[in-house]
Amino acid sequence: MTQVALPGLVTPPRLAEGTLRIVPLGGLGEIGRNMAVFEIDGKLLIVDCGVLFPEETQPGVDLILPDFSYIENRLDDIVAVVLTHGHEDHIGAVPYLLRLRSDIPLVGSQLTLALVEAKLQEHRIRPYTLTVTEGQVEQFGPFQCEFVAVNHSIPDALAVFLRTAGGTVLHTGDFKMDQLPLDGRITDLRHFAKLGEEGVDLFMSDSTNADVPGFTTAEKEIGPTLDRLFGQATKRIIVASFSSHVHRVQQVLDAAAKHGRNVAFVGRSMVRNMAIAAKLGYLDVPEGIVVDLKNIDGLPDNKVVLMSTGSQGEPMAALSRMANGDHRVVVGHGDTVILASSLIPGNENAVFRIINGLLKLGADVIHKGNAKVHVSGHAAAGELLYCYNILEPLNAMPVHGETRHLIANGKIAEESGVPAASILLADNGTVIDLKDHRADVVGQIEVGFVYVDGSSVGEITDADLKDRRVLGDEGFISIITVINRATGKVVSGPEIHARGVAEDDSVFDDIIPKINTALEEAVLSNADHTTHQLQQVVRRIVGTWVNRKLRRRPMIIPVVLEA
Repeated sequence: MTQVALPGLVTPPRLAEGTLRIVPLGGLGEIGRNMAVFEIDGKLLIVDCGVLFPEETQPGVDLILPDFSYIENRLDDIVAVVLTHGHEDHIGAVPYLLRLRSDIPLVGSQLTLALVEAKLQEHRIRPYTLTVTEGQVEQFGPFQCEFVAVNHSIPDALAVFLRTAGGTVLHTGDFKMDQLPLDGRITDLRHFAKLGEEGVDLFMSDSTNADVPGFTTAEKEIGPTLDRLFGQATKRIIVASFSSHVHRVQQVLDAAAKHGRNVAFVGRSMVRNMAIAAKLGYLDVPEGIVVDLKNIDGLPDNKVVLMSTGSQGEPMAALSRMANGDHRVVVGHGDTVILASSLIPGNENAVFRIINGLLKLGADVIHKGNAKVHVSGHAAAGELLYCYNILEPLNAMPVHGETRHLIANGKIAEESGVPAASILLADNGTVIDLKDHRADVVGQIEVGFVYVDGSSVGEITDADLKDRRVLGDEGFISIITVINRATGKVVSGPEIHARGVAEDDSVFDDIIPKINTALEEAVLSNADHTTHQLQQVVRRIVGTWVNRKLRRRPMIIPVVLEA
């Protein structure tokens, strides 16, 4: 029987000497927030430290971080943070971890660390970094790490193979097996085979596309589609993609050069990341093709390509602002907008709103649903099966994906011959111990969501978000009443003001006598009632009446003052 996350909180046992403990703090049951903690002999190694982007049910939230509470009292025990690649869902939370201890060593490839360092510079943190390449072996305390080249939708991605006294673990990060990548850097299956011969006790593999049959389409197949679209377009072209998708930007630059167009990068992160990629040689920029955004107005529309952020419908990103008409780039009739990305689960409504907004402005919108303008960066089921057969791991722990993805990955592991009892379907906070080639679920710790809202980190709670949703969906009603404690009589009010309830305030005239009567009866029955208790009386009366009369459940804010 497959091992699954334990129900409820179960305190894990004391970690035995020579046992490797693995605790995922994010990335399981969700797309993003990837972070796993490895512990042995009193030392901790972290693989990835990413963010999760908020959904519509989390209004006002900018980012969601992993819950660091499991490690915040053991920061001095952390020997390194290994970063598999430079996407936000794997590096975005690094500044918030380094706020707790700024000298934690960061380990990763050249491009990954360059993107992290640029991010940390904004937080005024100067990190200690170690650049590694495929095939390199480094020792961090009791952890020996060997790095393996993998192909993904960003250059320079690495898998990491951990050797410890408790056993060996291969963590893929995000990867796919594109056999004809733009940069010629394929997932190193020969290296995988070598590690398989040595023995992989636990295989932690990317699950994002585990429920997609077959093999992921090669990135280069997008090129002909972009070439065709660029050839057909008569006015400006706007391409939206992730700000770190260097391969996608490369294909846009190549298509623009072929069709005699200039390219301007739009969005702070796009400008920053592409400057880094070009400087380090990961992006080949044709001479004279890139222009500054402020200079595009002097170019003919048929000579302009805008490479923009906002492909996921982020409200403050460039494409969203263009669709809303509050960006310096004004989208007009005949412009072509290409959404060159997939839909991250939870973002569908926001993206469709942008598509509708752009169509209303007269643009032609091209997306994955009507043209081949995106391929995934994650291994599909066929690729994962190859990996299982090459590695022959003794235990499997699917990571990086929603529950449906983890389960699909687990089924692939079982089909390849991994015993069902050795397949661990974990959740964030599940505690796994590895010893003598056996991995077992031994506990479950509490792992919550840490919300970044403006400058506040971790101060916003789920209760606050519930209040925001109520305010947004149902509105609020305030009731101010002044009562004479000695006589028990209401001497002023109640004054009722409603916002977002739709009805005129006069609709509440019927409830005012009931509020007066309820308050006076409460004071007369018990003169020691506190103002809080009296406010609760008002809340109950108004809440019941509004629910029955108006069929609404607004936020009710009663205020009772004493004369």
